[in-house]
Amino acid sequence: MLTTDYVPGTPNWLDLGAPDVDAAVAFYSAVFGWSFESAGPQAGGYGFFQIDGRTVAAAGPLTEEGAASAWTAYFHTRDADATAKAVEQAGGSVRVEPGDVFTAGRLAAFTDPTGADFAVWQPRETGGLERVMEPNTLCWTELYTTDAAAAKDFYRQVFSWSYQDMPMGGDMVYSVISSPGGGRTDDPGQGGLMQLPKENLAAGSTSEWHPYFGVLDCDATYAAAVGQGATVLIPPADAPGVGRLAMVKDPAGAPFALIKGDPNMT
Repeated sequence: MLTTDYVPGTPNWLDLGAPDVDAAVAFYSAVFGWSFESAGPQAGGYGFFQIDGRTVAAAGPLTEEGAASAWTAYFHTRDADATAKAVEQAGGSVRVEPGDVFTAGRLAAFTDPTGADFAVWQPRETGGLERVMEPNTLCWTELYTTDAAAAKDFYRQVFSWSYQDMPMGGDMVYSVISSPGGGRTDDPGQGGLMQLPKENLAAGSTSEWHPYFGVLDCDATYAAAVGQGATVLIPPADAPGVGRLAMVKDPAGAPFALIKGDPNMT
């Protein structure tokens, strides 16, 4: 389960690359009630989504040529440079070389061998998100991948993740992700990994990480998102033993999911 007691391999930051930050702020403020705090003139438009003054996510303008709007999941590392080497050794690629973000910390961004983008955050003055597992905050990260076996092997090498495979019917399997936890033995999972179905692959779907935000009412939040211009990917539906969930793309095309219930499938 996500906490702000971050250990290596666990999600500790989340940000949105947007073609129009002001439009993104208006959308997410209307859907989740978030406020937005600029990181300052030196940050190039980057800033923080907050609830009651506590950071729950971040957003900034797209910086890579040809990049599409998307949420990026960051995972905790104690050494971004060492993680970059591990990524390359495991068959991934480095999109953004490790670098300092003022005095806040050090980041690097990567692409896994199946094509999914992700990043790492090495904390210094900024440890990570300040609120998770609360209404309208991050509660789960999920990878849709074109090659589940390759993805599992890659992230096992980079982060020492372990997986609990859960049959979903037919030949579909959902793999719950856990980190070593720095000695913790009570971690029921921090995210999930799933092979894209054949029909999605035939339609051109590619590997991607996306966030789940916990909500008090999945249907009401879904309706608010659609009312603000979101595109429907999965309408609200009950998942036995999990909760009620939905998935949309924001008006700029960044996918995210909503869930009311237990995201850890325990």
